[in-house]
Amino acid sequence: MDRHKIIPKMMDYPQLVGIFASIGTGISLLPQFFMILKEKKSGTVSLVWLLILLAGLCLWVWYGVLKKDWIIVVSNAFSVLVNCGICILMFLYRGRDAGE
Repeated sequence: MDRHKIIPKMMDYPQLVGIFASIGTGISLLPQFFMILKEKKSGTVSLVWLLILLAGLCLWVWYGVLKKDWIIVVSNAFSVLVNCGICILMFLYRGRDAGE
């Protein structure tokens, strides 16, 4: 007997890998976001790096929409939001780094 007929297949292996990869990618910048928020300074963050990453994430969201792959869309959209939050905090706290 085929095991797929006995046990209903909820998700296949590539989807699970995609979900876990998305979670890891999505939360990877949260420590940086919370550090900037807590310390109220952002001098250690490269704006060029952040803008390049943001552009790449936006392209991933677009790609996910084109492919109708909602795992890609949702995870990268979350990362875009975190990156936008970091950019906002960088601009809010930009003058505070100079004195130290």
